[in-house]
Amino acid sequence: MIDLEAIAGVAHEPDGTPQGTVVLTHGAGGNRESPMLIRLCDEWASRGWLAVRYNLPYRRRRPKGPPSGSAKADQAGVAEAVEAARALGGPVIAGGHSYGGRMTSMAVAEGAHVDVLTLFSYPLHPPGKPERARTEHLPAITVPTVFTHGTSDPFGTIDELRTAAELVTGPTEIVEITGGRHDLGSKTLDVPAVAVDAALKLFHLTLE
Repeated sequence: MIDLEAIAGVAHEPDGTPQGTVVLTHGAGGNRESPMLIRLCDEWASRGWLAVRYNLPYRRRRPKGPPSGSAKADQAGVAEAVEAARALGGPVIAGGHSYGGRMTSMAVAEGAHVDVLTLFSYPLHPPGKPERARTEHLPAITVPTVFTHGTSDPFGTIDELRTAAELVTGPTEIVEITGGRHDLGSKTLDVPAVAVDAALKLFHLTLE
């Protein structure tokens, strides 16, 4: 079993032997108790995967407030979670919401070994500041990558996201949440289900 205490994680266990492990983390203002993370982990577990939602190092140090100068430590925390999942054997899928997804993508660009990267509301730039793009590391990502993104997200338009996704060296999939903002709330779509569908589609392509 994964060392949950080491990564401040909570596990959602499937019925039977897991098909693999998913590790997901939170956005800048949140923690592992994010309703979106809970729903995503429930969805993954229902598909037969062990799903773990975990706190980034900055959140382990203090219960509230945004990250501050902690990016390198947070990326190391992602790499630690991925390594713990990898030690279980089998495939590993990793990702996160907003800042957590960005940190995960940067850890993968630096060599953290995952089979699929799944990013939710990737923060392409600060709201209203498209000139401050957060895309310089994307060409170093070679694994299949899913971007789940709302069409009304102030951190990046869908067109900006398409341009950014083209920088990724591996195959990509964009899941558009019509009308969705940064929290990916939707009254018409089951966001966890469509996001997991897309990740599994890319995962199975890698097996062919």
